[in-house]
Amino acid sequence: MDSISELLTKDHQRCDQLFADVEAALGAGDLERADKGFADFVRAMERHLGSEEEALFPALESRIGAGGPTEVMRMEHGMMRDLFQELRQELGRRNGERCLGLCETLLVLMQQHNLKEEQILYRMADNILADERPRLLVRLAASA
Repeated sequence: MDSISELLTKDHQRCDQLFADVEAALGAGDLERADKGFADFVRAMERHLGSEEEALFPALESRIGAGGPTEVMRMEHGMMRDLFQELRQELGRRNGERCLGLCETLLVLMQQHNLKEEQILYRMADNILADERPRLLVRLAASA
């Protein structure tokens, strides 16, 4: 991978596919498959979110200061994690209908979040962190 944008966008796509598999299982009423798929999805998402929070955001903040776009992204990560927890609880209760509703909410949040990252934050990182890119790509790839 040559850019932060490329690496992290591909990881978004991988996570999105895992999420689509969960939605498909829920839509088919296969709660066992949904439960397993959800665990895989959350693991992938936690790796992705963690790589941003532990490597990308601090590197950006060292150049542009704390707050601003990284603060918004962290807030949205927290909102996603709250929805992961709710979904985990509803899957445990075998409440497929509620899970589908929560999935819809999570999907909208992730789509909006990913758009901001892919169109703004990652491009900014590619430019601002050009001198750190090789080292940062290694750190991000190890987590993604």
